[in-house]
Amino acid sequence: MKISVVRPGELGPAELGAWRQFQKDRPGLQNPFLAPEFTLAVARQRPAARVAVLEESDGITGFFPFEVRNRVIGVPIGFGINDCQGLIARDGADWDEMALLKACKLPVLEYDHLMAGQFGRFHTSVLGSPLMNIGDGYAAYVENRNSVGDVVKQTLRKQRKMVREAGDERFVWDDRDPAALAALREWKGAQYRRTQQFDRFTTPWIAGVLEELRASTSDGCRAVVSTIYAGDRPVAAHLGLRSQSVLAYWFPSYDQDLAKYSAGILLCLRMAEAGATDGIQQIDLGKSEALYKTRLKNAETPVAAGRAGRSWTVATARRTQTALSRTLRQGALGEKLKSGRTGRVLRGLKARLAAR
Repeated sequence: MKISVVRPGELGPAELGAWRQFQKDRPGLQNPFLAPEFTLAVARQRPAARVAVLEESDGITGFFPFEVRNRVIGVPIGFGINDCQGLIARDGADWDEMALLKACKLPVLEYDHLMAGQFGRFHTSVLGSPLMNIGDGYAAYVENRNSVGDVVKQTLRKQRKMVREAGDERFVWDDRDPAALAALREWKGAQYRRTQQFDRFTTPWIAGVLEELRASTSDGCRAVVSTIYAGDRPVAAHLGLRSQSVLAYWFPSYDQDLAKYSAGILLCLRMAEAGATDGIQQIDLGKSEALYKTRLKNAETPVAAGRAGRSWTVATARRTQTALSRTLRQGALGEKLKSGRTGRVLRGLKARLAAR
């Protein structure tokens, strides 16, 4: 097997066509994060982005998009905002994990949302990413959820209460009103501050990727905003990434002042209903133990976190770093460091590192 490593922008029409064909031929690869458009959008913001092109005697067999961070650490393309990572290959392709890392000159590859069938011996955890499977239509989905719980009925009761108290509901599947995105950014920014996370909307490279994907008209990967209004007031909004058949649940938020109406869950149901008529087969809610995802899911797909390494020294150092970080986060010292001025400084440093 021949493996060539190139900048994503160096891929020509033939290579991009092969990439898209692999996705078309294999339903498991149809997540928009695996589309070449996502890789190209990230590469325009991240100079260290690369793609390994795998070839056999009969042609290209796969593509592996990645980045190099901190000079030696490999991560999947768009690491930090990419919820479906891995090699995009034709059906039946055979490839060697260590040969791939060697060709990419990666001592270590770290991942957190990798398709679990890849790099299996290096996984440290495998979790199910909850799915709203709507391939049989929205009515079939609702029937399935009603057979095991009351999430749909409970949400619709709250929807009727919202209509009585706040105004008529209006749902927009692909909302182009700038005010909708502005409201989402405001709510999400407040959430990031409450939870002490870095604000992805103000991180320059992420903002650039979002802007490009928001303007995209590609069937394989484009960002869409979906919004629920009560009267003229936006109540909940979601910025997601979609392909022809998969909607990736990405940046959801809602008006905290109207939280009693569970508009975030209502928004998921409305997106499923509209998506089912627009070619969407599944909504990937993203790995999480959030209760509402457990209640909404009717299927799941396994995703893995781990560290694949060729270099014992680097891999060991990274494992030690991770263990120390976990100890600090969970121990008494960690609790002290989270508070006060020291905590603010550390959180600021973490945000700057995440934005690199």
